[in-house]
Amino acid sequence: MFRLAHISDAHLGPLPDVTYRDLASKRVLGYVNWQRNRRRHMHDAVIDAIVADIKANAPDHLAVTGDLVNLALDGEIEMAKHWLETLGSPHDVSVVPGNHDAYVPGAFDKVCRAWAPWMTGDGVNTPVDRNSFPYLRVRGNVALIGVTTARATAPFMANGFFMEGQAERLGKVLDDAAKQGLFRAIMIHHPPVRGAVQQHKRLFGIARFHKVIRRHGAELVLHGHSHLPSLFSIGARGAKVPVVGVAAAGQAPGGKHPAAQYNLFEIDGERGAWRVRLTRRGLTGPALPPSDLQTTDLDVPAVKDRELVRS
Repeated sequence: MFRLAHISDAHLGPLPDVTYRDLASKRVLGYVNWQRNRRRHMHDAVIDAIVADIKANAPDHLAVTGDLVNLALDGEIEMAKHWLETLGSPHDVSVVPGNHDAYVPGAFDKVCRAWAPWMTGDGVNTPVDRNSFPYLRVRGNVALIGVTTARATAPFMANGFFMEGQAERLGKVLDDAAKQGLFRAIMIHHPPVRGAVQQHKRLFGIARFHKVIRRHGAELVLHGHSHLPSLFSIGARGAKVPVVGVAAAGQAPGGKHPAAQYNLFEIDGERGAWRVRLTRRGLTGPALPPSDLQTTDLDVPAVKDRELVRS
């Protein structure tokens, strides 16, 4: 059995010192939002509790699906690198960037340089850039496939983009992993399903992503961005792939979004007969540590019963 943990949207704080020059961009809006909202509901103590619980459960691997930072300031990117070092070795932790990690032009490249060890495919020795995605890591009988949707956008927009070049590369990676009989888990920041988030936050290229999945197959898709513990599916009837979101890792109780959670998947079986159990662990109130909230058995590749079973 392979045990895979999944967190997203840590939005690490507090913000480092910000200069007027830093705010001469879209960042001024994000800074105001942080001061008015995020700093009151996103807390490092909550993240620490979630991470401690993950480590106590000792998963085989941890997937982090983006938005480690807020404004993509140089100090934030460096701070997030140190945080990743506390999560585990790059061999045991995989990251894909989110829209906040690519908040302004140039930020994505800085993130690729700083977080490269956690976003590099097996056997790859070249620098990480946009064309490095999707990357492939094989751990046990699981193929961890990192996709990027992160790109700097205009003020008041938080969209993601899944373009043709990456779609072609993803199809090849999925085919190669299938030939090896691996369980294929795709990590992506923006939810690749319609209606999961508001229009100004949606993913451009949802139809393209669905086409890739229908043509090449996958067993699981993990995403962040929505700050919600969601469960969707994509694909044709009889071959639907679970698409699983998660609450923000730093969300304190009492906000408009659910309090912090993480997903814990238990993956067993073999090609054509995979078995997956999802347990969500998180905060049910101000008390720590996290507790089991719900357990879901996922039929792979088909989701036949999506009812959540309270544990």
